[in-house]
Amino acid sequence: MNYLRPELYNPLAAQYVLGTLRGPARRRFGRLVMEFSVISDAVNHWELYLNSLGEQLPDVAPDDGVWQKIEQRLGFSSLQAKSNISAGPPNDEQAETNIVALKSHKSRIWPSLAGLASAAAVVLAVLLLQLQPMPSPEVKQLAMINNQQTELLWSIEITEQQIAVRATKALQAQSNADYELWIVPQDGSAPISLGLLPKVGERTLLKPQLFEQITIAALAVSLEPLGGSPNGAPTEVLYTGKLVLL
Repeated sequence: MNYLRPELYNPLAAQYVLGTLRGPARRRFGRLVMEFSVISDAVNHWELYLNSLGEQLPDVAPDDGVWQKIEQRLGFSSLQAKSNISAGPPNDEQAETNIVALKSHKSRIWPSLAGLASAAAVVLAVLLLQLQPMPSPEVKQLAMINNQQTELLWSIEITEQQIAVRATKALQAQSNADYELWIVPQDGSAPISLGLLPKVGERTLLKPQLFEQITIAALAVSLEPLGGSPNGAPTEVLYTGKLVLL
C-alpha cells in the first residue's frame, strides 16, 4: 500500500492526532511519521488545525454544585467533611460518629461517565467521516501561517469559492499596519494579492479563478501600511505557509 498518497495519509494523520487510530495501525503509522517528512508535516498540520478549533471554544466554568454531586454519587458527604473541619480534632465519641461510611450500592457516576465517553466517541466518529476523502469536499485545502516560534497565527480554509481566514490568540497585531495575504506562484512570477487578513476573529476572502489555474508554491503574509500594499507588491514578507490538499 502506498502511504505517500495524500488521499490516504491525510485521513490517517487526522485519526492519529485525534487518538482514534489504535493498535497495530497506530504503531505502523507512527513509524511512517518518523520515516517520511510529508507524513510528519501532515500530522503537524492537523495538530495545528484542530488546536486552532479548540481555541475558538469559550471557557465554561463548572457549576458550584458539580463537585457536591460527584461526592454524593461516590458515596461521600461533603456536609460531613465541612462539619468535621469546623469542629476541630474529634474526641473518642466524635470519632465514632464522624466516620464517613461508603454506600454499598453501585455508584451511578460510572454509567454516567460511560455515557459521556460513548457520546464523545460518536462525535469523533462523525468528525472522522467528514474528514474522509469525498468527491466534492466543502474544504478543499488548508494552510497554516506560523511565526518563527511555530505558533499558529492564522488558519486558512479554502473552499470552492471562498477563503476563510481565522486569526488566533497568538497573533500580536500591529495597530498601525495591516497584514496582506499573497499567492506565491511556482513559476517565479510576481505574487498575487488575495486581500487583507483579520487581526482578530475571522474574515472571508473571495477566491479568484486563477487560484485553480496556476501552480501555487506557497501563501505569503506581508506587513503593509493601513489599507494594504500601495503598489500591488508585497512590502515586507513576514511569513509563508504551504497549502495542504484534503
